[in-house]
Amino acid sequence: MPPKGKPDSAGYQKLKQDLAGGKPGQLYLFHGEETYLRDHYLGRLRELLLAGGMGEFNFHQLPAREMSPHALEEAIDCLPMMAERTLVQVTDFDLYKAGEKDREEYIRILSQLPGYCCVVFVYDLIAYKGDARTRLAACLKEHGTVVNFIRQDQGDLVDWVRRRFKALGREIDSRLALDLIFLCGDLMQNLIGEIEKIAAYSKGPHITRQDVEAVATPQLDAVVFRMTDAIGQREFDRAMGVLGELYQMQQPPIKILWSLGRQMRQLYCARLALEQGKGADYVAGLWGIKPYPADKLLSSARRLSLSWCREAVVRCGQADLAMKSTGQDGQELLTTLMLELANPAGK
Repeated sequence: MPPKGKPDSAGYQKLKQDLAGGKPGQLYLFHGEETYLRDHYLGRLRELLLAGGMGEFNFHQLPAREMSPHALEEAIDCLPMMAERTLVQVTDFDLYKAGEKDREEYIRILSQLPGYCCVVFVYDLIAYKGDARTRLAACLKEHGTVVNFIRQDQGDLVDWVRRRFKALGREIDSRLALDLIFLCGDLMQNLIGEIEKIAAYSKGPHITRQDVEAVATPQLDAVVFRMTDAIGQREFDRAMGVLGELYQMQQPPIKILWSLGRQMRQLYCARLALEQGKGADYVAGLWGIKPYPADKLLSSARRLSLSWCREAVVRCGQADLAMKSTGQDGQELLTTLMLELANPAGK
């Protein structure tokens, strides 16, 4: 079971304050899941620091393959041309994996950055894994800001979705915006494309549920939830129809089963929460999900018995083992599992 701690957002708030005041700092490290926000604030930095006709001259990029203490120092030493500051961007270079001698050099360079230079380390294709015990981490904490671009809170995300639709000349109500986020996931980078598709498809100023269902591309977990929710409502034909849709989408059986197993563990957790008189906030905190999906889980769990949920978790685990170790046909195993889950589905 995954209890997830709340990610540190202090760096993100500090970055927003710096940019709002028009005075970016000298050292930043950008990482995190929400690439849309990362690129947005990277663009804001460039707008502030590289204004004027010589902006490109004052922008220095260092890809990982060219990175070294000497190359970084050379880029930093370039004085600004007809501007107050320069921007040095280092992409996908893992500072913590540098050799010991190089790390000491990086600590020296980053701890004495000139006031005219802003250095940004961007983690895009590689993950950032800091080590708080090291001198390098202490240097980054003292002289820079580590910014983790995390998935946004539900309320902020709904407001953002509504603003994006409004910018395209469309209106969407908060409830439907929540449904869209549940259907397509809560990463802004993915939602941008879905919003543009739906706005282009819609014939009127107000987005309808039919507009969303017609063109939005659902994520696997949302489709699997439809399937398990149909079982909870004893609508087995509808559940099997959803499974057929997943087969037509050419989703691998092992991937469907992984999502189904996770869904059943969440439903079991939600049923246990109901037995103990706990609500959506408890389930959301335990699984690291937003309140709206937690509410939907509880609603679905109310239709299912605790013993059924427990047995469903066990059967999903057994089917997963069989699919990985016996060589049996994945679709047959999934279909058999669904037949077993359908009897009985109620309390």
